[in-house]
Amino acid sequence: MKTIISLLLLTISLVGFSQIDKARQTIKARANEVEKKVIAWRRDIHEHPELGNREFRTAEIIAKHLQSLGIEVKTGVAKTGVVGLLKGGLPGPVVALRADMDALPVYEKNDLPFASKSTTTYNGQQVGVMHACGHDTHVAMLMGVAEVLASMRKELKGSVKFIFQPAEEGAQNDEEFGAQLMVKEGVLENPKVDVIFGLHISATNEVGTITYRPGGEMAAADGLRIIVSGKPSHGAQPWLSVDPILVSAQIINSLQSIVSRNVNLTENPAVITIGSIHGGNRGNIISEKVEMIGTVRTLSSSDEKMVIKRINEVATLTAQAAGATAQVDLPFEFHYPVTFNDIALTNQMLPSIQKSAGPENVKLVPPITGSEDFSFYSEKVPGLFLFVGGMPKGADPRNAGPHHTPQFFIDESGLLLGVTTLCNLVVDYAKGK
Repeated sequence: MKTIISLLLLTISLVGFSQIDKARQTIKARANEVEKKVIAWRRDIHEHPELGNREFRTAEIIAKHLQSLGIEVKTGVAKTGVVGLLKGGLPGPVVALRADMDALPVYEKNDLPFASKSTTTYNGQQVGVMHACGHDTHVAMLMGVAEVLASMRKELKGSVKFIFQPAEEGAQNDEEFGAQLMVKEGVLENPKVDVIFGLHISATNEVGTITYRPGGEMAAADGLRIIVSGKPSHGAQPWLSVDPILVSAQIINSLQSIVSRNVNLTENPAVITIGSIHGGNRGNIISEKVEMIGTVRTLSSSDEKMVIKRINEVATLTAQAAGATAQVDLPFEFHYPVTFNDIALTNQMLPSIQKSAGPENVKLVPPITGSEDFSFYSEKVPGLFLFVGGMPKGADPRNAGPHHTPQFFIDESGLLLGVTTLCNLVVDYAKGK
Protein backbone atom coordinates (compact mmCIF):
# COMPACT_ATOMS: atom_id res chain seq x y z
CA MET A 1 0.00 0.00 0.00
CA LYS A 2 2.83 2.42 0.92
CA THR A 3 4.47 1.73 -2.44
CA ILE A 4 1.23 2.51 -4.30
CA ILE A 5 0.75 5.78 -2.38
CA SER A 6 4.35 6.78 -3.05
CA LEU A 7 3.91 6.11 -6.76
CA LEU A 8 0.70 8.14 -6.82
CA LEU A 9 2.40 11.09 -5.10
CA LEU A 10 5.34 10.87 -7.48
CA THR A 11 2.99 10.79 -10.46
CA ILE A 12 1.07 13.84 -9.18
CA SER A 13 4.37 15.65 -8.56
CA LEU A 14 5.66 14.87 -12.05
CA VAL A 15 2.40 16.02 -13.62
CA GLY A 16 2.65 19.29 -11.67
CA PHE A 17 6.21 19.88 -12.79
CA SER A 18 5.37 19.04 -16.40
CA GLN A 19 2.53 21.57 -16.32
CA ILE A 20 4.88 24.26 -15.01
CA ASP A 21 7.49 23.43 -17.65
CA LYS A 22 4.84 23.53 -20.36
CA ALA A 23 3.63 26.93 -19.12
CA ARG A 24 7.20 28.22 -19.08
CA GLN A 25 7.76 27.03 -22.65
CA THR A 26 4.54 28.72 -23.74
CA ILE A 27 5.62 31.95 -22.05
CA LYS A 28 9.00 31.85 -23.75
CA ALA A 29 7.49 31.31 -27.19
CA ARG A 30 4.83 34.01 -26.84
CA ALA A 31 7.26 36.49 -25.28
CA ASN A 32 9.50 36.04 -28.32
CA GLU A 33 6.50 36.73 -30.55
CA VAL A 34 5.66 39.96 -28.73
CA GLU A 35 9.25 41.28 -28.40
CA LYS A 36 9.08 43.48 -31.52
CA LYS A 37 5.87 45.06 -30.22
CA VAL A 38 7.48 45.73 -26.84
CA ILE A 39 10.39 47.52 -28.49
CA ALA A 40 8.03 49.52 -30.73
CA TRP A 41 5.91 50.58 -27.73
CA ARG A 42 9.03 51.56 -25.83
CA ARG A 43 10.32 53.73 -28.69
CA ASP A 44 6.97 55.44 -29.16
CA ILE A 45 6.65 56.23 -25.45
CA HIS A 46 10.29 57.31 -25.27
CA GLU A 47 9.77 59.76 -28.13
CA HIS A 48 6.65 61.19 -26.44
CA PRO A 49 7.50 61.40 -22.72
CA GLU A 50 5.21 62.93 -20.12
CA LEU A 51 5.92 64.18 -16.61
CA GLY A 52 4.24 62.88 -13.46
CA ASN A 53 0.45 63.22 -13.31
CA ARG A 54 0.53 64.34 -16.97
CA GLU A 55 0.82 60.89 -18.61
CA PHE A 56 -2.38 61.29 -20.66
CA ARG A 57 -1.10 59.94 -23.99
CA THR A 58 0.76 57.08 -22.34
CA ALA A 59 -2.30 56.09 -20.32
CA GLU A 60 -4.48 56.09 -23.44
CA ILE A 61 -2.07 53.75 -25.26
CA ILE A 62 -2.02 51.38 -22.29
CA ALA A 63 -5.80 51.37 -21.80
CA LYS A 64 -6.52 50.67 -25.48
CA HIS A 65 -4.04 47.80 -25.51
CA LEU A 66 -5.46 46.17 -22.38
CA GLN A 67 -9.02 46.56 -23.65
CA SER A 68 -8.03 44.92 -26.95
CA LEU A 69 -6.92 41.88 -24.92
CA GLY A 70 -10.28 41.58 -23.16
CA ILE A 71 -8.85 42.77 -19.84
CA GLU A 72 -11.06 44.78 -17.47
CA VAL A 73 -9.68 48.33 -17.42
CA LYS A 74 -10.03 51.20 -15.00
CA THR A 75 -8.56 54.59 -15.93
CA GLY A 76 -8.00 57.82 -14.02
CA VAL A 77 -6.63 56.01 -10.97
CA ALA A 78 -4.48 58.37 -8.89
CA LYS A 79 -5.02 60.99 -11.61
CA THR A 80 -3.63 59.26 -14.75
CA GLY A 81 -3.02 55.67 -13.65
CA VAL A 82 -4.41 52.64 -15.47
CA VAL A 83 -5.32 49.36 -13.76
CA GLY A 84 -6.16 46.19 -15.66
CA LEU A 85 -7.61 43.00 -14.21
CA LEU A 86 -7.09 39.69 -16.03
CA LYS A 87 -9.19 36.86 -14.61
CA GLY A 88 -7.73 33.41 -15.16
CA GLY A 89 -9.76 30.35 -15.99
CA LEU A 90 -8.83 28.57 -12.74
CA PRO A 91 -9.17 29.63 -9.10
CA GLY A 92 -6.08 31.03 -7.44
CA PRO A 93 -4.37 34.09 -5.94
CA VAL A 94 -4.42 37.71 -7.06
CA VAL A 95 -0.96 38.76 -8.25
CA ALA A 96 -0.21 42.43 -8.94
CA LEU A 97 2.44 43.68 -11.38
CA ARG A 98 3.50 47.31 -11.39
CA ALA A 99 5.09 49.61 -13.98
CA ASP A 100 5.67 53.36 -13.54
CA MET A 101 4.88 55.67 -16.46
CA ASP A 102 6.42 59.11 -15.88
CA ALA A 103 9.44 60.84 -17.39
CA LEU A 104 11.86 63.42 -15.95
CA PRO A 105 12.55 67.14 -16.61
CA VAL A 106 15.76 66.41 -18.58
CA TYR A 107 16.92 67.41 -22.07
CA GLU A 108 17.92 64.24 -23.96
CA LYS A 109 21.40 64.21 -25.57
CA ASN A 110 21.35 60.76 -27.17
CA ASP A 111 21.59 60.50 -30.96
CA LEU A 112 18.64 58.17 -31.49
CA PRO A 113 15.94 58.28 -34.19
CA PHE A 114 13.34 58.14 -31.40
CA ALA A 115 15.09 60.56 -29.02
CA SER A 116 12.83 62.92 -27.13
CA LYS A 117 12.55 66.48 -28.37
CA SER A 118 9.76 67.33 -25.95
CA THR A 119 9.81 70.42 -23.76
CA THR A 120 7.43 71.78 -21.16
CA THR A 121 7.16 74.17 -18.24
CA TYR A 122 8.16 72.65 -14.89
CA ASN A 123 8.09 74.65 -11.67
CA GLY A 124 8.02 77.84 -13.72
CA GLN A 125 11.01 76.90 -15.91
CA GLN A 126 11.28 75.70 -19.50
CA VAL A 127 12.71 72.17 -19.40
CA GLY A 128 13.22 69.16 -21.61
CA VAL A 129 11.26 65.98 -20.97
CA MET A 130 12.99 62.59 -21.20
CA HIS A 131 12.54 59.03 -20.06
CA ALA A 132 15.87 59.20 -18.26
CA CYS A 133 15.13 56.38 -15.81
CA GLY A 134 13.63 53.72 -18.06
CA HIS A 135 9.96 53.99 -17.16
CA ASP A 136 9.17 53.76 -20.88
CA THR A 137 10.71 50.26 -20.84
CA HIS A 138 8.72 49.33 -17.74
CA VAL A 139 5.44 50.26 -19.44
CA ALA A 140 6.35 48.44 -22.65
CA MET A 141 7.43 45.29 -20.81
CA LEU A 142 4.23 45.16 -18.74
CA MET A 143 2.12 45.67 -21.87
CA GLY A 144 3.95 42.68 -23.32
CA VAL A 145 3.33 40.65 -20.16
CA ALA A 146 -0.39 41.46 -20.39
CA GLU A 147 -0.50 40.18 -23.97
CA VAL A 148 1.32 36.95 -23.12
CA LEU A 149 -0.76 36.16 -20.03
CA ALA A 150 -4.03 37.13 -21.72
CA SER A 151 -3.30 34.51 -24.37
CA MET A 152 -3.01 31.91 -21.56
CA ARG A 153 -6.06 32.98 -19.54
CA LYS A 154 -7.84 29.60 -19.74
CA GLU A 155 -5.00 27.76 -17.98
CA LEU A 156 -4.10 30.70 -15.71
CA LYS A 157 -4.70 30.24 -11.98
CA GLY A 158 -6.16 33.25 -10.21
CA SER A 159 -6.10 36.84 -11.42
CA VAL A 160 -3.45 39.32 -12.45
CA LYS A 161 -3.76 43.02 -11.63
CA PHE A 162 -1.70 45.23 -13.94
CA ILE A 163 -0.84 48.51 -12.22
CA PHE A 164 0.41 51.27 -14.51
CA GLN A 165 1.37 53.97 -12.03
CA PRO A 166 1.87 57.69 -12.62
CA ALA A 167 4.36 60.03 -11.00
CA GLU A 168 6.93 57.75 -9.38
CA GLU A 169 9.41 60.62 -9.75
CA GLY A 170 7.08 63.14 -8.13
CA ALA A 171 4.73 65.84 -9.33
CA GLN A 172 4.31 69.61 -9.41
CA ASN A 173 2.36 72.14 -7.39
CA ASP A 174 2.05 70.14 -4.17
CA GLU A 175 -0.06 67.49 -5.94
CA GLU A 176 -0.58 64.06 -4.44
CA PHE A 177 1.17 61.50 -6.59
CA GLY A 178 2.49 58.05 -7.23
CA ALA A 179 2.19 54.73 -5.44
CA GLN A 180 1.07 56.27 -2.15
CA LEU A 181 -1.96 57.82 -3.85
CA MET A 182 -2.74 54.59 -5.72
CA VAL A 183 -2.74 52.67 -2.44
CA LYS A 184 -4.90 55.37 -0.87
CA GLU A 185 -7.41 54.98 -3.71
CA GLY A 186 -7.61 51.21 -3.14
CA VAL A 187 -5.50 49.73 -5.93
CA LEU A 188 -4.60 46.76 -3.71
CA GLU A 189 -8.28 45.99 -3.01
CA ASN A 190 -11.31 44.71 -4.99
CA PRO A 191 -9.99 42.12 -5.52
CA LYS A 192 -7.50 42.07 -2.68
CA VAL A 193 -3.93 41.59 -3.87
CA ASP A 194 -1.98 38.69 -2.35
CA VAL A 195 1.51 39.62 -3.62
CA ILE A 196 3.06 42.23 -5.87
CA PHE A 197 6.05 42.01 -8.23
CA GLY A 198 7.91 44.84 -9.91
CA LEU A 199 11.13 45.38 -11.78
CA HIS A 200 13.38 48.24 -12.82
CA ILE A 201 15.64 48.43 -15.84
CA SER A 202 19.30 49.08 -15.00
CA ALA A 203 21.64 51.04 -17.26
CA THR A 204 24.70 49.72 -15.41
CA ASN A 205 23.89 45.97 -15.29
CA GLU A 206 24.49 43.84 -18.38
CA VAL A 207 21.66 42.67 -20.59
CA GLY A 208 20.60 39.17 -19.57
CA THR A 209 21.19 39.66 -15.84
CA ILE A 210 18.85 40.10 -12.89
CA THR A 211 19.88 41.44 -9.49
CA TYR A 212 17.97 41.10 -6.24
CA ARG A 213 18.25 41.38 -2.48
CA PRO A 214 16.02 39.91 0.25
CA GLY A 215 14.92 42.34 2.96
CA GLY A 216 15.82 46.02 2.66
CA GLU A 217 16.79 46.46 -0.99
CA MET A 218 16.36 50.22 -1.46
CA ALA A 219 16.51 52.90 1.19
CA ALA A 220 13.82 54.80 2.98
CA ALA A 221 14.12 58.44 1.94
CA ASP A 222 13.20 61.33 4.22
CA GLY A 223 13.49 65.00 3.35
CA LEU A 224 15.27 67.06 6.01
CA ARG A 225 15.17 70.76 6.87
CA ILE A 226 17.00 72.44 9.75
CA ILE A 227 16.54 76.14 10.51
CA VAL A 228 19.18 77.58 12.84
CA SER A 229 18.35 80.93 14.46
CA GLY A 230 20.99 83.05 16.17
CA LYS A 231 21.75 86.70 16.82
CA PRO A 232 22.92 89.01 14.01
CA SER A 233 25.85 91.39 14.23
CA HIS A 234 28.43 93.28 12.20
CA GLY A 235 30.96 90.87 10.74
CA ALA A 236 33.76 92.83 12.44
CA GLN A 237 32.24 92.21 15.88
CA PRO A 238 31.38 88.49 16.02
CA TRP A 239 31.51 88.50 19.83
CA LEU A 240 28.23 90.42 19.79
CA SER A 241 26.52 87.69 17.74
CA VAL A 242 25.33 84.15 17.98
CA ASP A 243 26.55 83.10 14.54
CA PRO A 244 24.07 80.68 12.91
CA ILE A 245 26.50 79.91 10.08
CA LEU A 246 29.16 78.69 12.51
CA VAL A 247 26.53 76.69 14.41
CA SER A 248 25.27 75.20 11.14
CA ALA A 249 28.80 74.12 10.23
CA GLN A 250 29.12 72.38 13.59
CA ILE A 251 25.77 70.68 13.09
CA ILE A 252 26.72 69.45 9.60
CA ASN A 253 29.96 67.93 10.89
CA SER A 254 28.26 66.36 13.89
CA LEU A 255 25.49 64.81 11.77
CA GLN A 256 28.10 62.59 10.10
CA SER A 257 28.99 61.08 13.45
CA ILE A 258 25.49 59.56 13.50
CA VAL A 259 26.40 57.49 10.44
CA SER A 260 29.88 56.58 11.70
CA ARG A 261 29.06 56.02 15.38
CA ASN A 262 25.35 55.23 15.80
CA VAL A 263 24.47 53.11 12.75
CA ASN A 264 25.64 49.49 12.69
CA LEU A 265 27.29 49.61 9.27
CA THR A 266 27.91 45.86 9.29
CA GLU A 267 24.14 45.39 8.92
CA ASN A 268 22.95 48.35 6.83
CA PRO A 269 24.38 51.56 5.42
CA ALA A 270 22.88 54.99 6.08
CA VAL A 271 23.31 58.40 4.49
CA ILE A 272 22.78 61.91 5.83
CA THR A 273 23.35 64.58 3.19
CA ILE A 274 22.93 68.34 3.45
CA GLY A 275 22.54 69.39 -0.15
CA SER A 276 21.55 73.04 0.26
CA ILE A 277 22.47 75.74 2.79
CA HIS A 278 21.36 79.38 2.75
CA GLY A 279 22.19 82.14 5.20
CA GLY A 280 23.22 85.77 4.98
CA ASN A 281 23.69 88.09 2.04
CA ARG A 282 26.92 90.02 2.70
CA GLY A 283 30.41 89.09 3.78
CA ASN A 284 30.49 91.64 6.62
CA ILE A 285 27.09 90.81 8.15
CA ILE A 286 26.53 87.89 10.49
CA SER A 287 23.06 86.72 9.60
CA GLU A 288 20.20 85.92 11.92
CA LYS A 289 19.11 82.66 10.34
CA VAL A 290 20.37 79.72 8.25
CA GLU A 291 18.27 77.14 6.41
CA MET A 292 19.70 73.72 5.54
CA ILE A 293 17.93 71.17 3.34
CA GLY A 294 19.00 67.59 2.87
CA THR A 295 18.06 63.94 2.62
CA VAL A 296 18.27 60.97 4.97
CA ARG A 297 18.58 57.39 3.69
CA THR A 298 18.18 54.26 5.85
CA LEU A 299 17.65 50.56 5.12
CA SER A 300 15.44 49.49 8.02
CA SER A 301 12.55 51.01 9.95
CA SER A 302 14.50 50.70 13.22
CA ASP A 303 17.49 52.55 11.74
CA GLU A 304 15.15 55.20 10.35
CA LYS A 305 13.59 55.86 13.77
CA MET A 306 16.99 55.94 15.48
CA VAL A 307 18.59 58.26 12.90
CA ILE A 308 15.63 60.68 13.01
CA LYS A 309 15.87 60.79 16.81
CA ARG A 310 19.62 61.41 16.72
CA ILE A 311 19.38 64.15 14.08
CA ASN A 312 16.89 66.00 16.28
CA GLU A 313 19.17 65.63 19.31
CA VAL A 314 22.38 66.62 17.52
CA ALA A 315 20.88 69.67 15.82
CA THR A 316 18.93 71.08 18.75
CA LEU A 317 21.57 70.45 21.43
CA THR A 318 24.48 71.69 19.29
CA ALA A 319 22.55 74.89 18.67
CA GLN A 320 21.59 75.17 22.34
CA ALA A 321 25.23 74.82 23.42
CA ALA A 322 26.09 77.84 21.26
CA GLY A 323 23.14 79.93 22.45
CA ALA A 324 21.18 79.41 19.23
CA THR A 325 18.06 77.41 18.43
CA ALA A 326 17.46 74.76 15.77
CA GLN A 327 14.12 73.79 14.29
CA VAL A 328 14.22 70.31 12.72
CA ASP A 329 11.60 69.26 10.17
CA LEU A 330 12.01 65.55 9.49
CA PRO A 331 10.54 64.18 7.33
CA PHE A 332 10.27 67.37 5.29
CA GLU A 333 8.20 67.43 2.08
CA PHE A 334 8.61 63.73 1.32
CA HIS A 335 8.93 60.29 2.87
CA TYR A 336 9.43 56.96 1.09
CA PRO A 337 9.55 53.77 3.18
CA VAL A 338 12.23 51.12 2.75
CA THR A 339 11.69 49.05 -0.39
CA PHE A 340 11.53 45.72 1.41
CA ASN A 341 11.57 42.42 -0.43
CA ASP A 342 9.60 39.92 1.62
CA ILE A 343 12.22 37.34 2.60
CA ALA A 344 9.97 34.28 2.37
CA LEU A 345 8.56 35.42 -0.98
CA THR A 346 12.05 36.16 -2.34
CA ASN A 347 13.30 32.70 -1.37
CA GLN A 348 10.17 31.09 -2.80
CA MET A 349 10.50 32.84 -6.17
CA LEU A 350 14.29 32.66 -6.57
CA PRO A 351 14.11 29.37 -8.55
CA SER A 352 11.64 31.01 -10.95
CA ILE A 353 13.99 33.96 -11.45
CA GLN A 354 16.96 31.66 -11.98
CA LYS A 355 15.09 29.61 -14.57
CA SER A 356 14.14 32.81 -16.38
CA ALA A 357 17.65 34.23 -16.65
CA GLY A 358 19.88 31.24 -15.92
CA PRO A 359 21.36 30.75 -12.41
CA GLU A 360 24.69 32.27 -13.44
CA ASN A 361 22.94 35.52 -14.46
CA VAL A 362 21.02 36.07 -11.20
CA LYS A 363 23.08 37.99 -8.67
CA LEU A 364 22.60 38.87 -5.02
CA VAL A 365 23.68 42.49 -4.57
CA PRO A 366 24.26 44.97 -1.71
CA PRO A 367 21.46 47.38 -0.79
CA ILE A 368 20.93 50.57 -2.76
CA THR A 369 20.68 53.96 -1.05
CA GLY A 370 18.36 55.26 -3.76
CA SER A 371 14.63 54.97 -3.07
CA GLU A 372 11.52 53.72 -4.88
CA ASP A 373 7.85 54.29 -4.20
CA PHE A 374 7.18 50.61 -4.93
CA SER A 375 7.80 50.56 -1.16
CA PHE A 376 4.25 51.84 -0.54
CA TYR A 377 2.85 48.64 -2.07
CA SER A 378 5.26 46.29 -0.30
CA GLU A 379 4.34 47.96 3.00
CA LYS A 380 0.82 46.58 2.56
CA VAL A 381 1.33 43.20 0.87
CA PRO A 382 4.35 40.92 0.37
CA GLY A 383 6.43 42.33 -2.47
CA LEU A 384 9.45 41.49 -4.61
CA PHE A 385 11.30 44.12 -6.64
CA LEU A 386 14.04 43.17 -9.12
CA PHE A 387 16.52 44.90 -11.42
CA VAL A 388 16.87 43.66 -15.00
CA GLY A 389 19.98 44.48 -17.02
CA GLY A 390 19.84 47.05 -19.79
CA MET A 391 23.54 47.78 -20.40
CA PRO A 392 25.06 46.43 -23.65
CA LYS A 393 27.09 43.27 -23.13
CA GLY A 394 30.78 43.95 -22.50
CA ALA A 395 30.24 47.64 -21.75
CA ASP A 396 31.94 49.32 -18.79
CA PRO A 397 29.31 50.42 -16.21
CA ARG A 398 31.55 53.36 -15.31
CA ASN A 399 31.05 54.73 -18.81
CA ALA A 400 27.36 53.88 -19.14
CA GLY A 401 24.86 56.74 -19.34
CA PRO A 402 23.57 56.78 -15.76
CA HIS A 403 19.98 57.12 -14.66
CA HIS A 404 18.51 60.65 -14.44
CA THR A 405 21.02 62.09 -16.94
CA PRO A 406 20.69 63.32 -20.56
CA GLN A 407 22.90 60.40 -21.68
CA PHE A 408 20.79 57.63 -20.10
CA PHE A 409 20.78 54.69 -22.50
CA ILE A 410 19.16 51.24 -22.59
CA ASP A 411 19.96 48.25 -24.81
CA GLU A 412 16.49 47.10 -25.87
CA SER A 413 17.55 43.47 -26.16
CA GLY A 414 17.22 43.34 -22.38
CA LEU A 415 13.45 43.88 -22.44
CA LEU A 416 12.61 40.30 -23.41
CA LEU A 417 14.02 38.97 -20.13
CA GLY A 418 11.84 41.40 -18.20
CA VAL A 419 8.73 40.14 -19.98
CA THR A 420 9.51 36.44 -19.46
CA THR A 421 10.53 36.94 -15.83
CA LEU A 422 7.31 38.70 -14.82
CA CYS A 423 5.21 36.10 -16.64
CA ASN A 424 7.09 33.25 -14.95
CA LEU A 425 6.72 34.87 -11.54
CA VAL A 426 2.95 35.07 -11.97
CA VAL A 427 2.54 31.50 -13.18
CA ASP A 428 5.02 29.94 -10.75
CA TYR A 429 3.59 31.76 -7.73
CA ALA A 430 0.05 30.74 -8.66
CA LYS A 431 1.09 27.11 -9.20
CA GLY A 432 2.50 27.04 -5.69
CA LYS A 433 -0.84 28.08 -4.18
